[in-house]
Amino acid sequence: MKVEDAAATAVLNRLRRAQGQLAGVIAMIEAGRDCKDVVTQLAAVSSALDRAGFKIVASGMRQCLTESEDGAPPMTEAELEKLFLALA
Repeated sequence: MKVEDAAATAVLNRLRRAQGQLAGVIAMIEAGRDCKDVVTQLAAVSSALDRAGFKIVASGMRQCLTESEDGAPPMTEAELEKLFLALA
């Protein structure tokens, strides 16, 4: 399975954002910032990584569903992503 170009772009953007947030967390720890602030930023990094993973899964599922022969309209990528996020 190859990730669609549009999904790959979105995933890369999320991963780059997470990379920047993680660098910020490291800097916060090195600077001795408050634990609450560090944990809040770390949660944002975790969320960004989760969303990137779900985006990849949703893209793959969409490809599989568009190849089904049951005649039902396939779910959109956004619908699949929302579904996976609801389960997380």
